[in-house]
Amino acid sequence: MNTLGSTSGSESGGSPPSKHRVVYRYILDGIRSGEFRPRQKLPSDQELSRQFKTSRMTVIRALNDLQTEGYVNRRAGSGSFVSAPPSNQSLTFGLLIPDLGMTEIFEPICRGMAQADSLGPHVLLWGKTPPGVSNHETLGRELCRFFISQKASGVFFAPLELTPHMDEVNREIANGLDQAGIPIILLDRCILPYPYRSRYDLVGIDNRLAGYRMAEHLLQHGCRSLIFFARPRCAPAVDGRIAGFRDAHIAWKLPLNDKMVQRCETDEPQLIAKMLEECKPDGVVCANDLTAGRLMQTLAVLGVSVPRDLRIVGFDDVKYSHLLSVPLTTLRQPCHAMGAAAITAMLDRIAHPTMPAREILLDCELVVRQSCGAALP
Repeated sequence: MNTLGSTSGSESGGSPPSKHRVVYRYILDGIRSGEFRPRQKLPSDQELSRQFKTSRMTVIRALNDLQTEGYVNRRAGSGSFVSAPPSNQSLTFGLLIPDLGMTEIFEPICRGMAQADSLGPHVLLWGKTPPGVSNHETLGRELCRFFISQKASGVFFAPLELTPHMDEVNREIANGLDQAGIPIILLDRCILPYPYRSRYDLVGIDNRLAGYRMAEHLLQHGCRSLIFFARPRCAPAVDGRIAGFRDAHIAWKLPLNDKMVQRCETDEPQLIAKMLEECKPDGVVCANDLTAGRLMQTLAVLGVSVPRDLRIVGFDDVKYSHLLSVPLTTLRQPCHAMGAAAITAMLDRIAHPTMPAREILLDCELVVRQSCGAALP
């Protein structure tokens, strides 16, 4: 199962949840993530009973609760099925993604939304870029006003990053949609600095775990002097990856220091050369694939060989990652599945507007290529 469920409520701490709650959460999280799709038949009572080593009556109780809440339809003699969307009414959802075209994960996420079975009769609305607007902060504000004027039923919002006033603009957009009564599903990142969480649902990955996995991968292949490299003013997701990067060092009993995290632009050869001289890294975990690709270009100018002199990994597995001069080892985001999960989360939010905010976090796949030096002798 790919999706981690809600972290709120009594299940996030205290005594372990009952078997009834475990079965309930398993099915509910599967529905919300899109793993169990509308009208899909669920595992039988007997299968769930065996899977969770509990009584059939406990399973039936969980399924009955889900049926009462509108998630499941139980049919005598046929089994249990995921309920169809609560209404055939066509809703219009806005895509507020100012960084579309710069951050390549959003294009496949949007395709995943458009192709999701749960989208049904509903419509995705792309906001038009006003003439002469190239500033992403201005574009974000304009798209927000557009979706409010169109009375959108909900908005999928990918908060701004890499701009001077991104935090202010992100909060302004969220507040504007709130005042208009428009539900928000955040894509990939939160509007608040890590580790804080806003009160909006978020669909993405576990960035802390992702950072841990990539640092661990380099450590397993012999690196002992790692740095995390990012551009200034990155999204909070990057800070989550940095936290996981540090966690890996603690787990491996390696020292932490202030130079482990480097933030600068990738097209500054002198700064990159100075960083290499001061930090003497043997491996670099980059904030994303774009940063990794640009860093590799600068390293080539400096005569630094990847992976012979320096091993590099990234995140996302964007479409050009395997086409770089040295194909990039990276963590593949399940963008298509994220899009489908976002649609399900929006319909769920509309149907249950008072439920606590959730983080729907999907698993990633490690893609090993030459840049990490895994095949080096």
